Amino acid sequence: MRWAMVFAMPSIPIEKAGTMALTEKTSMAPDERHDHAVRTGSPIIDARNVAVTFKVEGGTVDAVKDVSFQLYRGETIAVVGESGSGKSVTARTVMGLLTKRATVAVQSRIEYDGKNVLKFSDRQRRALRGDRISMIFQEPMSSLNPVYTIGTQIIEAIRVHQKMSRRQAAKRTLELLRQVQIPDPESRFNQYPHQLSGGQRQRVMIAMALANNPDVLIADEPTTALDVTVQAQILNLIRDLQQKLGMAVILITHDLTVVRQFSDYVYVMSQGEVMEHNTTAALFENPQHPYTRHLLASEPKGIANPPPVDSAVILEGSNVRVSFMLKHGGFFKPRLKDLVAVDSLSLKLHRHETLGLVGESGSGKTTFGQALVKLLTADGGEIFFDGEPIHARTRDQMRPLRSRMQVVFQDPFSSLNPRMSVGQIIEEGLIVNRLGNDKGDRLERVRDALISAGLPHNILSRFPHEFSGGQRQRIAIARAIALEPEFILLDEPTSALDLSVQAQIIDLLRKLQDERGLSYLFISHDLKVVRALCHRVVVMQHGKIVEEGPVDEVLSHPRTAYTERLVKAAFEVAA
Repeated sequence: MRWAMVFAMPSIPIEKAGTMALTEKTSMAPDERHDHAVRTGSPIIDARNVAVTFKVEGGTVDAVKDVSFQLYRGETIAVVGESGSGKSVTARTVMGLLTKRATVAVQSRIEYDGKNVLKFSDRQRRALRGDRISMIFQEPMSSLNPVYTIGTQIIEAIRVHQKMSRRQAAKRTLELLRQVQIPDPESRFNQYPHQLSGGQRQRVMIAMALANNPDVLIADEPTTALDVTVQAQILNLIRDLQQKLGMAVILITHDLTVVRQFSDYVYVMSQGEVMEHNTTAALFENPQHPYTRHLLASEPKGIANPPPVDSAVILEGSNVRVSFMLKHGGFFKPRLKDLVAVDSLSLKLHRHETLGLVGESGSGKTTFGQALVKLLTADGGEIFFDGEPIHARTRDQMRPLRSRMQVVFQDPFSSLNPRMSVGQIIEEGLIVNRLGNDKGDRLERVRDALISAGLPHNILSRFPHEFSGGQRQRIAIARAIALEPEFILLDEPTSALDLSVQAQIIDLLRKLQDERGLSYLFISHDLKVVRALCHRVVVMQHGKIVEEGPVDEVLSHPRTAYTERLVKAAFEVAA
């Protein structure tokens, strides 16, 4: 079934308290906070006094505390807050997706169309989910089934709730893929999730969620993995469908630019509580709570310290080419097609330097980066690390270099072993690479890495599913820096983080670079972060390099129309 497939996840994240100590909330009584120009009639979702606790080692965690909110037909509400604020747990409570470790307080009430969904049977919830209420998750790789093609998964989602033949459902699937701007949908239909970029996987999830024209769409960071131009396309698509179908949307996000552009009403959460709520225009114009003002002021700032003059090259790629054989021609008459993802590209990364690799989703930037560190095999070209050729090395021959080159992936949930504790995950690299004198020395290095990544050292026995998305990404960063590498491939490391934590991670990466002489290849679609962290930038489109140079020069005076469009989407729209 669709929801067994999409929602069969290891467990619900346990949200930790936010970073600010807050003592009072800025709010209005439910009747006072309605903007009657928009919020009229009865709400389609009316949540009252929702409280959720989780059992954890040594006690319980209050993830959501007495939260109330309303959602009206045709309306978009945004739930914003830093990682660990409880916003995702609140949404999952609406969907009935909490695990056995969670307890919903008896006074809690969530009404959908006048009926309390907290009292629904499992059968009633399954009928509701995916049909009348649908949800898009933050991490598509953990939500899509890796052993089925995306076409098969969307067809199944449609046929669970609609009486359609497989041929009709396949036709509808192709329509949905076109709606969410998946390139060459006939070919992508027969691909598996791992063959798509992060942004393309998220668009598949969006297509699946909209397949049955739901009344309510809960979008949990739906554009986190997407570049700025596609963000606007996807959100405009959701808004167009919302207007056509009268659909209501709950938008969970840390991106305040998205909130300002696409929501009608905003709820600000921290430490499991609603701190402030108001119409979008009023909240941005005159925020009342200190925490809201803190969020609005948070943005990656500063620039990287200049690298040493004439520093040596640590990583070089020359005429690197990567291609994939794909099925093409649709569901009924597939044929093979050679897709060139990286088309004979070259670059040099110097010691102590951060090189940004940017471009829209599907441009080939992640494939290029993974080929340079031999996580993918290139069809042609040469690759050198610290002057040594590595393009012909086997997996075993690469092993001695792995401690010197590390990777932080875009999707932390799929890169962290769900069966291992945090301590085991970080210590594993030390054991494999024979680093640390003994168990005590390794544990000390693990604790130091956690603290450096902004996490407490007392979480060693907890598991990845017990953390929010942003916290999981910080665990992945701690795992990388624990090995004290010379070079790190950073594949969208801040895409899952809220703005204030993005700034903290950027500061951390700058500090580590200055202290340890690290070199970074930074893959991103967020040009604000690239400007704050990188020295040079390479712009990619359709597997080719279209522009490169010093970051200030490229972003301030782009030479190509494509780069100019990316810059405009990132900076002018936000302004």
